[in-house]
Amino acid sequence: MTHLDPFILSRIQFAANITFHIMFPSITIALSWILLFFKLRYQATKDKAWMDSYFFFTKVFALSFAIGIVSGITMSFQFGTNWPGFMKTFGNVAGPLLAYEVLTAFFLEASFLGIMLFGFRKVPGWFHTLATFLVALGTTVSAFWILVLNSWMHTPAGYEMIPNHLGEMEAHVTSWLAVIFNPSMHVRLPHMLLASGLCASFLVMGLSGYRMLKGDHAAAVSKSMATGIILASILIPLQIYVGHEHGIHTRTYQPEKIAAIEAAWETKKGAPLILFSVPDETARHNNYEVKIPYLGSLIVTHQLDGELKGLNDFAHHPPVKPLFFGFRVMVGLGMLMMAISWFGLYHIIKKRPLPRYYQYATVIMTFSGVIATVSGWYVTEIGRQPWLVHGVMMSKDALGPVTAAMVLPTLLTFLATYAFLTVAYVFTLFHLARKAGQPKQVTERKQIQSTLIPLQGEIIT
Repeated sequence: MTHLDPFILSRIQFAANITFHIMFPSITIALSWILLFFKLRYQATKDKAWMDSYFFFTKVFALSFAIGIVSGITMSFQFGTNWPGFMKTFGNVAGPLLAYEVLTAFFLEASFLGIMLFGFRKVPGWFHTLATFLVALGTTVSAFWILVLNSWMHTPAGYEMIPNHLGEMEAHVTSWLAVIFNPSMHVRLPHMLLASGLCASFLVMGLSGYRMLKGDHAAAVSKSMATGIILASILIPLQIYVGHEHGIHTRTYQPEKIAAIEAAWETKKGAPLILFSVPDETARHNNYEVKIPYLGSLIVTHQLDGELKGLNDFAHHPPVKPLFFGFRVMVGLGMLMMAISWFGLYHIIKKRPLPRYYQYATVIMTFSGVIATVSGWYVTEIGRQPWLVHGVMMSKDALGPVTAAMVLPTLLTFLATYAFLTVAYVFTLFHLARKAGQPKQVTERKQIQSTLIPLQGEIIT
């Protein structure tokens, strides 16, 4: 193992943890608000179908929430085991923010989750609705604090570096308002919340489509499907706009990230938009380019002859291929999600039944929002490299005294465990969907059997 780099292994390990973990908050943040919508619709209409939708997707929420909590705890330990330099230098900033997340969000979720899951027939209706609202609020507040810290790492503000008693530099907060509302927070928070909305809406669509394909034509299924389609149709254009604003903002604070996303090696005015290429980081050149002239500058600078700074002008820049391809996976999936949701919306407006092939499409796209979110997260986080806190500390400087022999076994264990849990999670979701429509079928089957048994007796006689 002597030839293995503990720094690279530690980065892969943290990436594996965050990849697995982020899938579940991405679903539960918005899914909790969808559950609140189902509950409010039931209270307004007294239509039992809305509560059937609520009960089914509460199971989905509980499963996702539980795995998200466990994987989050595992991830947090790596701050101490693999990256102690981060907390040692920036603990005065990160520590309170993580504590605020626990005090204001996690306790809120934990306090009312039990009432939301098991209290429908045990507490007044208004209190059960309140519990659902507070759980939804807690998931959103949790996202807020986590994004404060993550955004601060991209655009640090409101601090100063002061030597401690050992002469080592530490960050000390000079303004918590500047820390919390750092320069990138206002675009990154809505971008993430909208991404969560798309993750949850396509999950709802996919599971509803699967139930339809299995012959479950209950009113709850059609209502859930319509909810997912309408929500996705609304959120997609908003996400495109917010994502564009995020990109414009990134050009100001992290222009090297934009250059890597565009695989732009040389600074150019009137830069093209490269639809596809194979970037060669050794030769610092793109192979097999498919591009549209001037469109890159127009999108990024809003001017046909706007200047797009190239990677060769930066002393440090992130790896190009993960950003170039990751961004295009995210955008490509976003365009496909828009087509799928708007096609379904058209059928809803025209009051036409959803074609069977569309139901198959929704099943295939069940986790498209999650994949797009993970791709976008890779672009954001890998795009910060080689910095851990942009412009202040490099990632390699935060690494603890670990060896490859220490990191590799846990990395392999994590990868195997997460692969198993991901497969088990997906299987369980579709198992729940398949079983959701069976109680009625089982009852009908028993009724038929009870009718046939006397007839069989008469035939024998």
